[in-house]
Amino acid sequence: MQKYVVFLLATILIGSIGSANAANQEKQFLQSIAGQWSGPGEIVAGKYKGTKFTCTLSGTSETAEIGMTLDGVCRLGIFSQPIRAKFARSANGYHGTFNNGSQAQGLDITSGQIRKDHMIFDLNRQQFNGNMTARLADRNLMNITLAIRIEKAVIPIIDMKLTRTGPPPISNLAKN
Repeated sequence: MQKYVVFLLATILIGSIGSANAANQEKQFLQSIAGQWSGPGEIVAGKYKGTKFTCTLSGTSETAEIGMTLDGVCRLGIFSQPIRAKFARSANGYHGTFNNGSQAQGLDITSGQIRKDHMIFDLNRQQFNGNMTARLADRNLMNITLAIRIEKAVIPIIDMKLTRTGPPPISNLAKN
């Protein structure tokens, strides 16, 4: 019985350390993408394939919880579209909204994962299901892909290559 209790306590302790390490890794990634970003994007599939645009975004990592707000604008010629995504981690995973969510003109963020150098979030709006992946190529270059799911295939629709336009957050200068 004593061995069972020791094993159970060790399992709980290791699990909580793993959970704390994962949360720390998530916070570090979100802090590393905080800041100002700008760069070109392109629609890579569908009716508007080949359409190019430029985005300027500002990312702010949340301090009270694991999450982020990404705010800015994408321009296509003389037209501009405000962009706002906000997400946070809850007990049930990541949730949030893109352009005020599916009840407005946007998408719901229904789940997500954050790893050392990328994050991927599932997006939903009525019949639309897809995902968004943001990957850091290095601390000053981020690639974002929006994709949709059609049956079992995931098809990239939008690609963006953003470059940091300001200094990286101070908390990351010492790490890189």
